[in-house]
Amino acid sequence: MNAAQMADALKQKFGDAVLETKEFRGEHTLVVKLASAKPLLAYCRDELNFDYLVDVSSLDYMGKEPRFEMVYELYGYGHLQHLRVRAAVAEDVEVPTVSDIWPTANWHEREVYDMMGIKFSGHPDMRRILMWEGYPFHPLRKDFPLEGKPSDMPDVGFTKTAPMADGPFVTSAGTGDTVTREPRSRRPTE
Repeated sequence: MNAAQMADALKQKFGDAVLETKEFRGEHTLVVKLASAKPLLAYCRDELNFDYLVDVSSLDYMGKEPRFEMVYELYGYGHLQHLRVRAAVAEDVEVPTVSDIWPTANWHEREVYDMMGIKFSGHPDMRRILMWEGYPFHPLRKDFPLEGKPSDMPDVGFTKTAPMADGPFVTSAGTGDTVTREPRSRRPTE
C-alpha cells in the first residue's frame, strides 16, 4: 500500500474524524480532529506500520482560531512511505501525548511545550528542554518580539543590542569574551 492508499484507508476507518486529505508533490497529509489524533496515530503505528516518528512540531496562526496546529511526520521503514498528520489546537487546550506510542516523542513534545507553550496531557516529563525553568515566555510564538524580552540575567544572553546591518540577530566575530560575541538583537534605530 502506498501513502495515498493509506490516507484513503484512514479516511474510511476514522470517517468524520478526518477533516481533509491533501496531496502536494507526492506528500500526503491528513487533517484530523484533535480528539481523534492519538487513536489515529496509534492505528498508523500498529496497523499501517509507521514505525518511525520523524518529527512533532507546531504552527502558530496568531489571530485565527484555533490558534495552533500540531504536525506529526510519520515514516515506515518497511514500506518506505511518509505521512503527515495535522490537528488544530485551541489556545490553553492540552494535547494528548504520543510518547507512549513512540518514545521519541518525549523530547519533541517538550520542545513544542518550551517554544510554543502547548502542554501535553499524560506526558511523563513535561518540563522545558531548551529554556531554563521559570522562563515565563515561549520564544517561537508569533507575539514574541524578535529582539527578545528583558531578563534578570543580563550577563548571560541579553546584552545590549548590536547596531549592525542585516537580519534581526547578529554576531560579533573576532576576539573578545563569549558575551561580546553572543548573537544579539539589532535595533534599527541605534
